Amino acid sequence: MTTNASGAVDAALAACAGGDPDAFAPVYDALAPVAYGTCLGVLRDPDHAAEVMQEVMVEVWQTATRYDAARGSARTWVATLARRRAVDRVRAEQARRERDQRDLDTAMATAPRDVVAEDVERMLDGAAVRRCLGSLTGTQREALVEAYYGGYSYREVAERLGAALPTVKSRIRDGLIRLRDCLGVARA
Repeated sequence: MTTNASGAVDAALAACAGGDPDAFAPVYDALAPVAYGTCLGVLRDPDHAAEVMQEVMVEVWQTATRYDAARGSARTWVATLARRRAVDRVRAEQARRERDQRDLDTAMATAPRDVVAEDVERMLDGAAVRRCLGSLTGTQREALVEAYYGGYSYREVAERLGAALPTVKSRIRDGLIRLRDCLGVARA
């Protein structure tokens, strides 16, 4: 923004402070991108940045009388408003997450739990998976165990087993289908 353009925006902002609604259009056009860029830099989310930018521009219109050209340009004033508002949004979001987590932790702590039943269910699930793994072909079982229990990627499983990547993918897919059918899991 050139000094001339900056002076024009400062003058338009002063006219807004005087209550001239027609003066706000050039202020908005010149300063909304500044507010958006500042908000985006803090929030890192285009939708949140656009929302906060709108709040900032409403604040600019409502508080134009607070602008003092002797203390800085309109651009700097709006950037400062935008940064403060974006930081407030980040803090509010963090507080909301912490409050939700506290509520969840409290609910989980007070919820009755049957530890014995959970352990039995986990053992039965494990036994069913072991039984169903036994129903797979050796190559399917080996590929699945490497991928899911070993934590290897398809490519790493292929290298470890000395098989082609498409072959390993097929073995894993077919093995998962057979496991799903054996465990009685309904298709989504």
